[in-house]
Amino acid sequence: MDRFELRRQDFSLDEDQKALQTSVAEFFAKQCPTGTVRAAEPLGFDEDLWRRVLDLGVASMSLPEARGGDDATLVDLVLIAEELGRAVAPVPLVGHAVATRLLARAGASDEVLAPAARGDRVFALAPAAVRNGRRQLVPDAAVAADVLALSGDKLALHSAAGPAPHVANQGSTPLAWWAPDPGQERVVLAVGDEARDLHRAAVAEWRLLTAAALVGLTEAALHLAVEFAKTRRTMGVPIGTLQGVAFPLADVAIAVSGARNLVWKAAWLTEHEPGSRPELPLMAFDYAVRTATHGTTTSAHMQGGLGFTAEADASLYFLRAKGWSLLAVGPGENLQDIGDLITGTD
Repeated sequence: MDRFELRRQDFSLDEDQKALQTSVAEFFAKQCPTGTVRAAEPLGFDEDLWRRVLDLGVASMSLPEARGGDDATLVDLVLIAEELGRAVAPVPLVGHAVATRLLARAGASDEVLAPAARGDRVFALAPAAVRNGRRQLVPDAAVAADVLALSGDKLALHSAAGPAPHVANQGSTPLAWWAPDPGQERVVLAVGDEARDLHRAAVAEWRLLTAAALVGLTEAALHLAVEFAKTRRTMGVPIGTLQGVAFPLADVAIAVSGARNLVWKAAWLTEHEPGSRPELPLMAFDYAVRTATHGTTTSAHMQGGLGFTAEADASLYFLRAKGWSLLAVGPGENLQDIGDLITGTD
């Protein structure tokens, strides 16, 4: 196997990526305990934490250096998203980073891109194409006054005076109904096939980064269950020594490892060989959703009646897993999109 082909099968991290992963993990561990997450409910947005996240430069780091970024890769963003998920941090980083990257790829002016890169305003992405002006549920639209949307054959940035009203949801995310309004300021960024291709790529990135966040979330939930199993005793032994406890936890650990590998593979190929495997980000999302649903359910189950109480962190992870999995697309629609990409239909 030649070196290039070998690298396509090896998605291990380099030293810079490991350092990034460690620093972001330490940041969220210190700045975002579960008490902060709960305090941000039901909106799911902590403005003070958001400003501190922006100070790290993670919202703009993947932009080209010429546009105010650091030329970081999609793999770097995946690592950050995983740590965000581990902390279930109440910040709109995934949607904002994807929208900012889309602005740069669409050639938005510095007047438009600079506020997104700095985080002066929160930007969101409408995941579905607008049909006859109909409204749709848009992730982060309850905190974002600027929404990127595909309407007909035009990709445009719609800017309102303020965010849309929050729609209550079990995942405590900044979800809101949104529709284009003639009174909104609109900047057309692309038209025709270019607009559709740009929007499709951004939605795929959103699913990939959400998949990474779900991986981190599930691993955090698994850690809770493992620690509980190591300390809870029955008949004089830790319950973790029982096959009925240990084996399901091991199954979750294996699924988390597989989901992470698929996310990293999808990120690497999307970054270095764009267009070669367009179905991989969607496949990573599907597998991460199923892993998170099963993993957080197992975590709650292993902690018995305690795990199912609203006050338990196991429930916090379970609700976020279910909520994040449905924000932009249903499981059936995602599978249909995968099939369309593999068969070449649209």
